[in-house]
Amino acid sequence: MRVTAATIEQVNAPLQVEELEIDEPRAGEALVRIVATGVCHTDAIAQEGDFPYPFPGVLGHEGAGVVEAVGDGVTNVAVGDPVVIGWPWCGECRNCREGQPRYCMMIGPLVGRGTRDDGSTALRRPDGTPVHSHFFGQSSFATHSIVDAKVLVKLPEGFPVETAGPLACGLATGAGAVWNNARPEVGSSIVVYGTGAVGLAAVMAARNSGATTIIAVDRHDSRLKLARELGATDTINVGEADPVEAVQEICGGHADYSLECTGNVNVLRQAADSVGLRGRCVIIGGAPAGAEFTLDHMSTLWGKTVAGVLGGEGTSDRLIGALARLHLTGRFPYDKLVARFKLNEVNDAMAQSAAGDVLKPILVMDH
Repeated sequence: MRVTAATIEQVNAPLQVEELEIDEPRAGEALVRIVATGVCHTDAIAQEGDFPYPFPGVLGHEGAGVVEAVGDGVTNVAVGDPVVIGWPWCGECRNCREGQPRYCMMIGPLVGRGTRDDGSTALRRPDGTPVHSHFFGQSSFATHSIVDAKVLVKLPEGFPVETAGPLACGLATGAGAVWNNARPEVGSSIVVYGTGAVGLAAVMAARNSGATTIIAVDRHDSRLKLARELGATDTINVGEADPVEAVQEICGGHADYSLECTGNVNVLRQAADSVGLRGRCVIIGGAPAGAEFTLDHMSTLWGKTVAGVLGGEGTSDRLIGALARLHLTGRFPYDKLVARFKLNEVNDAMAQSAAGDVLKPILVMDH
């Protein structure tokens, strides 16, 4: 079957839109017609070579669309179902069996090897040259995607498929870190460092929690203004104040929780210093491979927790489903973050995202 996809040939190369051939779904697989897919920071760091993925290949991992075909043995979805493509997971390791598939012990190969388990790709050029697929199990910078059917999450009736993709990664990452890991109790304080799409998702999630002090930290006034609209009770512009001191002034001491959503290790230190005894700092942002950070030993020893969180934790069905239902009731208005682009505008979408001109680009497919 002929499809259109944005491929990348080598590190730091621009993406080029071309026609490829895609496999029919094998046993346990589904073919999804992509309606739209989000553009995420992880796509950018893969393009830059800081996330291992073989080239040539197709990126994209926030896909949503409609099931067009299923392979043998697939029962969880049917042709015609509107779906979000969740993160891949093996279903057999200890972490998957314990309800934490985001920490699947095969997650590295599943998101980055660019093939199925048997080494085959689902994509190839018309001359038969293989093109790496299965980026985060999907490679959704394309009009169609072959996926492991068990990762698919059916959308509730009436949900707009064209904006659903970011629920799979960026928005789930921010919101899930609040609900599944930080778990702020009634009357608590939480500070969110970085108000891109992930950080703003965390702000919206905090608003749907018991936290009563929700602080957003950034250097862009426009983003801080939006953070207030979405639930922040206080904002800090790092160009005008030391954020750690400002947090202590707002909270009358250290915050109970902090989230680092930028992937900048210097900001991570500020997030960690913003919480005190028995405080919890949650690391969300993805720094380049090999990045390291330091903490103050004494203040960390005194009951402070620093936790890494991958993909918002929990299961895709539960987390994505909750976000979709909250959106339908107006309690998670993430559509305020979205800017639409066509597939042939993918390089522009990634550039505007990197520059901070747009919060959450979505590539809408032409079919």
